[in-house]
Amino acid sequence: MYPERFSNLPAYAWPRLRALLDVHEPGGDPINMTIGEPQHAFPDFVADVLAKSVGEFNKYPVNEGAPELLAAICGWITRRYSVDVTPDRVMALNGTREGLYNAAMAVAPEVKNGQKPVVLLPNPFYQVYAIAALSVNADPVLVPATAETGHLPDYGSLPDDVLDRTTICYICSPANPQGAVADKAYWADLIRLAEKHDFKIFADECYSEIYRDTPPTGALEAVVDTGCDPERVVVFHSLSKRSNLAGLRSGFVASGPKNIKEMRQLRSYAGAPLPMPLQRVAAAVWNDEDHVIENRRLYAEKFDDADRIFEGVNSYSSPEAGFFLWLPVDDGEAATLKLWREDGVRVLPGAYLSRPIDGMDPGQGYIRVALVAPKEQTRHGLTIIRDRLYT
Repeated sequence: MYPERFSNLPAYAWPRLRALLDVHEPGGDPINMTIGEPQHAFPDFVADVLAKSVGEFNKYPVNEGAPELLAAICGWITRRYSVDVTPDRVMALNGTREGLYNAAMAVAPEVKNGQKPVVLLPNPFYQVYAIAALSVNADPVLVPATAETGHLPDYGSLPDDVLDRTTICYICSPANPQGAVADKAYWADLIRLAEKHDFKIFADECYSEIYRDTPPTGALEAVVDTGCDPERVVVFHSLSKRSNLAGLRSGFVASGPKNIKEMRQLRSYAGAPLPMPLQRVAAAVWNDEDHVIENRRLYAEKFDDADRIFEGVNSYSSPEAGFFLWLPVDDGEAATLKLWREDGVRVLPGAYLSRPIDGMDPGQGYIRVALVAPKEQTRHGLTIIRDRLYT
């Protein structure tokens, strides 16, 4: 016997992609532009910090994060967003995916207004959002994030009966996969909606430090600007993209002290805290900004290359932030298979990040292309994609 609520899950994106492509030989030297796994160098000092603290692997880690790590996180929040937070409003995470899941487990009620709850998700979306909704016995409601809505979900368009059942809404800004950024007006509207219908906003901001020109507005800034209760918004950040440390599995969650208390309580019983040497590394990395500036410069060069390569392609839209291109095609799976079989370029069909609702799948007519490979390889792959699909 298995839980019925998980019985209809589609195959995860990467097994689906392997099933689509790996039965075929690549048409050229493989170029992997699928997963968002940063390939730029992480800071040089990481190895030294890890070596100095390696003896702490024999100690149980601090569940919520060592005081030095929490202080480093609070300091970064203040420098980045001009928002002062105290350590009781943050908790270290063993990877942000863990937080995005367990925060729902910690704070989502089983019933709202006498009815089964709803969790709102953008469509396309990071797949952990849907699993979190199912795990708290809520109905996931997917809201299209398309070109017509600025590639961000229009939650305000939902009927009141759905919003009145809503306990959590997930929002990713900068958006994965589209690169769209929620501005101050979007955040203010969403907060007003959440206050009116009494639900929490889970703001996934893992791509916040990969941007072109203007730093994206953060949900913590919006909390201050609107004067809303800090418990209304739960914010998630990561070192995976900011600092090219995906394997460190280090991030944080920030909110009001009541929410964080509930999350820490659950972590005490069922969490997987970050080992102490990795917490030492994370503290050092949050305290350094020079490597982030260099990382952003490298991505800016790839953005500029993409803009030049796709110049004149009317359907091309240059992303505001993140490190993906969300390229429109007739059929995402067909385009992905074509690129692999004829050129060896490996991309991800957009439909592997979305779900069809009422006969419409907002990811079906797209491919996602990650700009994480070395610059020359990225430029070569983008040129192949342009020539194969758009000329």
